[in-house]
Amino acid sequence: MDLAKERVLVVGLGKSGLASVRLLRRAGARVVANDRRVEAELGDAAAEARALGAELVLGGHGAAPFTEVDRIVVSPGVPPLAELDAAGRAGVPIASEVELASWFVRGTVLAVTGTNGKSTVTTLLGEMCARTGRPTFVGGNLGTPLVDVAFTEAAGDEGLVVVELSSFQLERVDRFRAHVAVLLNVTDDHLDRYDSFASYAAAKGRVFHGQGRDDHAVVPAGDELCASLARAGSAELHRFGGVDGEVRAEVGLVVDSVAGGSFPMSGLRIRGRHNVDNACAAILAARLAGVGAEDVGAVLAAFPGLPHRMQHVRELDGVTWYDDSKATNVGAAAAALDGLDELEGRVVLIAGGVDKGGSYEPLRSRMLEKGRAAVLIGEAAPLIEVALAGAVPVSRAADMDDAVARARELARPGDVVLLAPACASFDMFRSYAHRGDELQRAVNAFTPEVAL
Repeated sequence: MDLAKERVLVVGLGKSGLASVRLLRRAGARVVANDRRVEAELGDAAAEARALGAELVLGGHGAAPFTEVDRIVVSPGVPPLAELDAAGRAGVPIASEVELASWFVRGTVLAVTGTNGKSTVTTLLGEMCARTGRPTFVGGNLGTPLVDVAFTEAAGDEGLVVVELSSFQLERVDRFRAHVAVLLNVTDDHLDRYDSFASYAAAKGRVFHGQGRDDHAVVPAGDELCASLARAGSAELHRFGGVDGEVRAEVGLVVDSVAGGSFPMSGLRIRGRHNVDNACAAILAARLAGVGAEDVGAVLAAFPGLPHRMQHVRELDGVTWYDDSKATNVGAAAAALDGLDELEGRVVLIAGGVDKGGSYEPLRSRMLEKGRAAVLIGEAAPLIEVALAGAVPVSRAADMDDAVARARELARPGDVVLLAPACASFDMFRSYAHRGDELQRAVNAFTPEVAL
């Protein structure tokens, strides 16, 4: 794609938008950078965009030349805009940051999406690829914007590009093509942005649209929704997990039935049944990308998991505390509860935050089976309390310190206290990581009770 001398509008000057400005300027484009925030709110991002030679139109979208540019690049955090609709009607090409990046990548792309588990699988897969010695990029929604891969060694013919993709990033892809595309699951999420679950699922499914017959689509065994989404492309379909996936859990082992290898489940350091499925997906995707079994096994044995994803915090007076603050939707929180399959006692759940539009009924069924009590925080607390009514005792907490103190009082020896919020964090915390950090700080501030 020759962008030299094109006039391109970049909408949104967050991390991905600023990275898009850098790429476009290096490619020779004339860039207009637009954001609803003013320069004082943008800080260093505005200064860097100006230093790169971009024209800035800040403080709103109305003054930006949406219909007077050669193309538009939209950052993933930008919501639907009337101005974008008008540009589309006027015939202006509109691309996501991921689509822009794909024009500069010749190497093998491995894309991972899904409602839950994608950061864990992306990290596992990235470490497996890196062990091959080939130039490897790992990023996307996970951290480093995909556009930063352009002009690097990993973007070349021998490179391996492992990218985590959100539904937002996939909304405006066209030519983007993944040699291996993984869809881990689709459950209710972001229904505050999408008009229906079907629209959200369709956005996830766009990861397969550019695939050809030489590519591979990886989905969970027994999940017909994911399989139907994968059939939008022309890739060979592969399944993981379940009873008949190519890579699946058997007694004490994770088995690759096609390659013939196996990995002991006792060697996995990541906790929970859902993480066994994540490992199966990563093993299958790595094999399809040509990664050897030795490299795969070495990563599985060493990988400790990611922060705030079923992270063991401490044992305190016979109670085990877990931080799964990244469980920002109901499906993730339910999976965390399902993963506690070796629990001796019961679960005290800390949940709540900003509601995302899904049903909390899946939490009720799990708490009926495993729960002792629930401690609720944030804006969604009344909604979750209604869903859990009659299943377990429910109390409200004012903040994380209060929630931890209440959970400690409710838990008994042998129990687990689990932070799995099922909600976004922005009513009380800067991010899911900040929420998890606050839990860990509060838990670690306690001293064990001394028996008299």
